[in-house]
Amino acid sequence: MYPRVAILLPTFNGEKYLEEQLDSLLAQSYKNLVVVLRDDGSRDGTLDIIHSHLDRFPDTFHWIENKGRNLGASGSFSFLMRYVLEHKKELGLEKAYMMFCDQDDIWVENKVELEMQRMQTAEADNENIPVLIHSDLKVVSDSRNLISESFIRYQGLNPERNTFKYILLSNLVTGCTALINESLAKQSTPIPSDAIMHDWWLALVASAFGRLVLINQPLVEYRQHDFNTIGATEYKQPHRSFKKLVLRLVRMKPEPLLTELALQAKSFLVRHRLQLTLENKIRLGLLSAMRVQSNILQKVLIRLFYRL
Repeated sequence: MYPRVAILLPTFNGEKYLEEQLDSLLAQSYKNLVVVLRDDGSRDGTLDIIHSHLDRFPDTFHWIENKGRNLGASGSFSFLMRYVLEHKKELGLEKAYMMFCDQDDIWVENKVELEMQRMQTAEADNENIPVLIHSDLKVVSDSRNLISESFIRYQGLNPERNTFKYILLSNLVTGCTALINESLAKQSTPIPSDAIMHDWWLALVASAFGRLVLINQPLVEYRQHDFNTIGATEYKQPHRSFKKLVLRLVRMKPEPLLTELALQAKSFLVRHRLQLTLENKIRLGLLSAMRVQSNILQKVLIRLFYRL
């Protein structure tokens, strides 16, 4: 009734915040957990904190030795996903349910419980369908003072755009809120180097072939500080002027983000061509074409994309 869940936690120089996050994991109302840890080459006291928890809670924490490779945030999560799939029995998992955890955040105590309830509902009629459950977050300062009650509103995102078409252009899934099932993990790995982030790639696979479910309440305190890998930026309504419009039209250099989106779309199209609907193949083809070295052509392709 309460399947074991693997929480994937890569660390890197996280001594300032890590203990508080580990305490929030131990305080979860859902107790059938294993926290799978791998350090990416820390040079502070992170390893001391980890080994202290390994000694005190050997049944909850599972340590993977670093073989000398620095993988970065997205690469570390990709590695941990593959590790869990390959070591299910050792980790005590009947099915490979996985959650993604950042070292500097804090989880609400019923986060795992609520997300597993939604997961079981999503899988009720088909346990083999790929599913991703995710939630909103609170944005807090370095010292946990509240900045915003909603990460989604703070970023100016639209929760109704939780579909494949829109996620191709803008990712609504924040990895540290996500729970995925084994079907999604298998269908998503290995995550290609052209994926912008692991959570974006997972969101694309889930929305294209399965279910992407948003819990529209904050289940994580997202700590905003100087060392976030990406960070939260407050959305502000852009100021439009004729001068800015002219400059955008005459600018010939391609937009770097649109080029990244094109590369990610191309990888997705190549990987999943046989499973995709015709409509989604056309969408991915248009985005793939944005690798062109022209800002104006990129804008034309975006307009065509939105008309689909």
